[in-house]
Amino acid sequence: MKKILIIVCTFFILKVYSQKIERSLNDCNWTFKNKDDSLWHPAKVPGTIHTDLLENKLIPDPFFGTNEKGLHWIDSGSWQYQCFFDISPNEFAKNHIELQFKGLDTYASVYLNGRLILVADNMFRSWATDIKQQAIPGKNKLNIVFESAVLKGQMLAKKLAYTLPGEDKVFTRKAQYQYGWDWGPRFVTCGIWQSVLLTCWNKARLVSIQSIQKTLNDTIAELQFKCEIESDNEDRFYIAISNIVSSHGTPFTKFYTIQTKKGRTTYSFDYKIQKPKRWWCNGLGKANLYTFNVALDDNNTQFDSKQITIGLRTIELINEKDSIGTSFYFKLNGIPVFMRGANYIPQDNFIPRVNKAAYKTIIKNAADANMNMLRVWGGGIYEKDDFYEACDKNGILVWQDFMFACAMYPGDSNFIQNVAAEAKEQVHRLRNHPCIALWCGNNEITEGWQNWGWQKQYNYSKKDSTEIADNNTYIFDHLIKDIVINNDGSRPYWSSSPSIGWGHNESYSNGDSHYWGVWWGMEPFEKYTTKTGRFVSEYGFQGMPNISALSKVGLFKNNSNNEIDSAVLKAHQKHPKGYETITAYMLRDYKLPKNNIEHFAYISQLLQADGMRIAIEAHRRRKPYCMGTMYWQLNDCWPVTSWSTIDYYNNYKASHYQVIRSYKNVILSVTEDKDSIYIYAISDQLQNIEKAELSIQLAKLTGQKQWSKRIAVKIEANASKVIVALPKDILKGNDLNNLYLNSTLTIPGIDSIKANSIHYFVKPKALQLKKARYTITENNCDSTQCFTITADALMKNVMIKIDGLETNLSDNYMDLLPNEPKTIYLPKSLNVKELKNKIKLLSLIDTY
Repeated sequence: MKKILIIVCTFFILKVYSQKIERSLNDCNWTFKNKDDSLWHPAKVPGTIHTDLLENKLIPDPFFGTNEKGLHWIDSGSWQYQCFFDISPNEFAKNHIELQFKGLDTYASVYLNGRLILVADNMFRSWATDIKQQAIPGKNKLNIVFESAVLKGQMLAKKLAYTLPGEDKVFTRKAQYQYGWDWGPRFVTCGIWQSVLLTCWNKARLVSIQSIQKTLNDTIAELQFKCEIESDNEDRFYIAISNIVSSHGTPFTKFYTIQTKKGRTTYSFDYKIQKPKRWWCNGLGKANLYTFNVALDDNNTQFDSKQITIGLRTIELINEKDSIGTSFYFKLNGIPVFMRGANYIPQDNFIPRVNKAAYKTIIKNAADANMNMLRVWGGGIYEKDDFYEACDKNGILVWQDFMFACAMYPGDSNFIQNVAAEAKEQVHRLRNHPCIALWCGNNEITEGWQNWGWQKQYNYSKKDSTEIADNNTYIFDHLIKDIVINNDGSRPYWSSSPSIGWGHNESYSNGDSHYWGVWWGMEPFEKYTTKTGRFVSEYGFQGMPNISALSKVGLFKNNSNNEIDSAVLKAHQKHPKGYETITAYMLRDYKLPKNNIEHFAYISQLLQADGMRIAIEAHRRRKPYCMGTMYWQLNDCWPVTSWSTIDYYNNYKASHYQVIRSYKNVILSVTEDKDSIYIYAISDQLQNIEKAELSIQLAKLTGQKQWSKRIAVKIEANASKVIVALPKDILKGNDLNNLYLNSTLTIPGIDSIKANSIHYFVKPKALQLKKARYTITENNCDSTQCFTITADALMKNVMIKIDGLETNLSDNYMDLLPNEPKTIYLPKSLNVKELKNKIKLLSLIDTY
């Protein structure tokens, strides 16, 4: 028995031993310098030149005060990085020694032991080369020279006889937002922005794995794994595919025999899962995942192995002509799903600072806000694997733009080949993620070309105009489209978002739309109710971040900064008429606070929240005519006044708390016309609510009930319906300035409120608010921390502040109804007893 055990253990050791050696070179004591300097400084990999300069105290904080403009000199320089790393005898004995760069930003020449081994020109591609011939046993010197992307772009631009919209940045395949946007600063950085790996191997290796779902039903899922294998020679190998996640049934391994060819070859293997569990988006079910291990061996030695995680689901884009125009909606697992989401931008101007924890946090914030889709916008980056893994786990579908935005791009052969390689690599990298729902060619390029007056602005000849249009048509309607079809094929492709510009009436009846009549067109929020598209993939309104966010970058450093037109506030507002636009809208709906920047910031957030509520409810009421609402934008890349609902420090603005309410699976929405008040029940649930109770109360702001009614209602699944129409006669004899309508939907047997709506009949500035008295009491909330607020009169837009602490609460910026207790939950790490005396409330009347 002992002898058998030894044999089995020895066999196991041989099987798990991998011939491939892979290790990171991130920590090999990197240094950097200006190309023309002699002094080297410590560097971090992954990193950027800006963060390395900051870390070495060679520049001030780029985000602080007005520092940004004083740091533009960095992007015109050439920068050099180097490190020394050892290659062990075991590594050097391998047939292949590959040096791989996951990301170089952007124009880089790589030298090993003084010899040029690689030239890179695309931030969005990985770069690899076999260094067996250039490497030596023991110490090796790796040197990387980064040329200025700004100067390179300007040089390439001069080769054209005309100027392209977007100018020099469009020639560089790097994150376009680095050149500055109307919410972000200009930091055109460079550096080793992703990991550096050394991979040593013999005989054969796994290059990539693709999982293809052939059949999916309640009984079986039939999969095909396509494995690309690189082999030194014709040889016999075994592939073992194992489902290693036991929560979905007993782990199962299937073995296959293959005969390899020399070079790279793709092999296909069938695999079945009995009684599969589908992957569902947030709000509709569990995001069930399956993890597989794929191993390559020759029955004695395991040469390589990889893991992939997949979800079993179908996704369809229904884009068909109908009696109205052209539909645009998604079916998940055969069911039409209303998409509730936001546009996502990179979380920092210096991307290596965004770690796995930051990705987990932002995606959890989206899931907690009841979102089921995010759009990765085309002016940023193809996000890191951590982002998509978090979306997979949280049931967040991803609308994935290719990285082109708001400009026209060149069409020369070098650019086309570069883009083709980029697109193919990114499709290969992301195609196994169940979260990917749509590939989109670009952001607003068709819109810009047709509606922004570029032809007149740049005075194009007919020949030049035709050439520019043809180049971009080829890139987005042929090149990238064909790459998606040939390398994925399981997901839809959309060439440009939006379909038609918001200035055209047909944009509201065809495809996806970006509606910017509110904000850019200065139209009132009420226009959201009439200008509703089939799928609204962009819209929004600016709000200032919490004042604490701006204080961190110098807002209160001296008295002159505590003003709306201070240099610091101007530096952290990138829209040329941003504050002017906010003020104009504020005057329509609110009383303008005087000489108090904190009150101005607070009301700007209320204004943004109002716009979000009106838009989201309008979109959801129009279901199924409209089947998606994705506002601009979820997050920020630095501390700034912008369209985001979460600021740079992950603090929720008032608008984000409103999004949480407005994106619930079931909501109530109240509208009115000349004669009636309509209460809608909007449900994205897949089951009817057969028995529910609707409680309606008309009351004065001080709490006196004027009229009330209770009604038994049924809520239809996956629909928007008027459940009650009230005659406006119920308002007679009441002062509308001193009145609200509170509607509450409850389900018998369930204590928690399913849906609630507080409707006012006048603008906030016209409400006859009274100063309320309130109490804050500790509450028994089992395993978490909480407190309860009770007020004797309506408190409008209550902002809860906890002195010395920044934290997101279960609710905030909400209306407190008279004598109705409101319980607020804290993160479990906080102690309400210690914080009770630090809790402060600010409401709208306090700003008068």
